[in-house]
Amino acid sequence: MMLTGIKNIVFDLGGVLVDLDGKRCIDAFDAIGCHAISDYVRLHRTEDLFYDIEIGHTTTAEFCREVRRITAVPATDAEIVGAWNALLTTIADEKKQRLLSLRRDYRLFLLSNTNDMHWRLCADHLFNYGPWRADDMFERIYLSYRLHLAKPDPAIFSYVLADAGLQADETLFIDDNADNCRAAQSLGIHTLLQSAANDWMQRL
Repeated sequence: MMLTGIKNIVFDLGGVLVDLDGKRCIDAFDAIGCHAISDYVRLHRTEDLFYDIEIGHTTTAEFCREVRRITAVPATDAEIVGAWNALLTTIADEKKQRLLSLRRDYRLFLLSNTNDMHWRLCADHLFNYGPWRADDMFERIYLSYRLHLAKPDPAIFSYVLADAGLQADETLFIDDNADNCRAAQSLGIHTLLQSAANDWMQRL
């Protein structure tokens, strides 16, 4: 993929950088008896419980209490967080190497719909590569639970452009969700829809 005129690259997290395993997450919730939450994951439900934590309307502790209320299972906070974090598996070293390489020539940013639990796992463990951490790979990191905004709301893209001082036509956004890409395109941002047949590692 030619990057003519591109100065900035904005990456999504899950499905683009971090590999996801829904079955592993479902099995983890089932293992602690939280079958109703397994159904949320199985059906890809993003409303109420998962949306509230992703948009920063509830804390991790409140999330865990709500899981216990919904399931009537006395699971500990650690068990619930562990089951939810089972969704995230790895970030391949090759991706971390590429991010560090790209950062020499482009301004790199992360923009993710995520929550405190998932981000802590990523920041504390998954992004680690030798002496480098997530902050070494991105100039700035934008997370939905901190901004109280989520993709595909165009407002979150407008915020990133304004906060980082980016020109839309000089910016490439990479995501695995077509709605998110369309929202970015509506503001004049170039996009790359990540898929098995359109892998960013082969295009950049």
